Amino acid sequence: MAETVRIERDFIGELSIPASAYYGIQTMRAVDNFPITGVPIEKELIFALAAVKKAAAMANMDMKMLPPRIGEVIIKAAEEVMQGQLLDQFIVDSIQGGAGTSINMNMNEVLANRGLELLSKVKGDYFHCNPNNHVNMSQSTNDAIPTALRIAAYRHAATLLQTMEQLHEGFVQKQVEFDDVVKVGRTHLQDAVPIKLGQEFGAYAKVLSRDMERLQEASKRLLSINMGATAVGTGLNAKTAYIQKVTEYLGEITGLPLYTAEDLVDATQNTDAYLEMSAALKVCAVNMSKICNDIRLMASGPRAGFSELLLPARQPGSSIMPGKVNPVMVEVMNQISFQVIGNDHTIALACGAGQFELNVMGPVIAFNLLQSLKIMNNGMDVFHRFAIKELDANRDHIKRVLDQSFTMITALNPHLGYDVAAGIVKEALRTKQTITSIILERGLLTIEELQEIMHPEQMTTPGIAGERFLHMG
Repeated sequence: MAETVRIERDFIGELSIPASAYYGIQTMRAVDNFPITGVPIEKELIFALAAVKKAAAMANMDMKMLPPRIGEVIIKAAEEVMQGQLLDQFIVDSIQGGAGTSINMNMNEVLANRGLELLSKVKGDYFHCNPNNHVNMSQSTNDAIPTALRIAAYRHAATLLQTMEQLHEGFVQKQVEFDDVVKVGRTHLQDAVPIKLGQEFGAYAKVLSRDMERLQEASKRLLSINMGATAVGTGLNAKTAYIQKVTEYLGEITGLPLYTAEDLVDATQNTDAYLEMSAALKVCAVNMSKICNDIRLMASGPRAGFSELLLPARQPGSSIMPGKVNPVMVEVMNQISFQVIGNDHTIALACGAGQFELNVMGPVIAFNLLQSLKIMNNGMDVFHRFAIKELDANRDHIKRVLDQSFTMITALNPHLGYDVAAGIVKEALRTKQTITSIILERGLLTIEELQEIMHPEQMTTPGIAGERFLHMG
């Protein structure tokens, strides 16, 4: 049997709405108008917007503008949404025209119709609980949606920072674990001088700590909200006391130290807080991609590559090559980094596309910013758990390559001079002899002096080599 419908009307006309649906006519118009990504509104944004509606209802009740009987059911409905109920009723596409009006009205209609149900009224009987007049009271899309986005982004960033801290600790643990592994260092992808594998992972930990600092600083700007700004920041239709109350209630509901922006016109026009957060994510993505490139190269092989790192095997690597295992957890982190870098460009274009009193590109900013935060968190989580935690060093191979390399010749510069040292390398390449044997044959240094100068671990500690040279001189 066909589902029964109800007829809803707006100033454009009327539409048939499934009788059981909590959404209404403006949601359906958005569904028809914007079949764009197929991706619904992000759950964290739904939670945040429901919190905004709850806080607004509480503040409007304090102002004696919203009848308690209606305000209480709006609050109850908003709480249900925040608990994860009715999520299937949020059906508008993430990318849409209208600066987020469709997202706002989807929420308003769901809360209004659930409120009507709690009042024992039929859905669509908006005289008793109206999406615009009651749920959206003292608000505009232009303050409700930006505030919800700031809350959602802040919460995502807090989760990401926790995950980054775990990855940072993972790098630090590998720094300690690999402190005794001296390997060939490389510049220009060519053999350079010895370095500890632990030092390389220590550098990864350091750059990640700076990424965390940047993200923490950017997060602070998201706590400034423009609730009460309404349409253009002038606060039309919102009482001054309401502006203070709604921010206080929203802080209590979310547990965040939210505060009203110093200039509501500025806070409504400008979107630099999102751009700053995205920029911090982009820098982190670039750094993570570089780290992943290093790890993939060091793990390349197992016979024809560098073969310095041993990654945990997560899945078969080929449908045709038996036994092949690919560095999939590192590759996925690379790809996430590329996506975040691309998202940042989209966000930059959208943030620069505002005109006058409003940036209407909010939906694409929200879509990309929340996606970047979410996939960075998920990617760093699996990268840490499935790649870094059980990562091991191919110690025997690393030592063998170091012993056969010319990387320690640099330590001889102060004793033999650059030209003599370069000539020794050239002869070693031509004759296949070792550097040590050539130096001893020529009588340039004694075996004791060589052992003193060319100890690889000493060459990886700043200052020691110079001090030893002065002592020998």
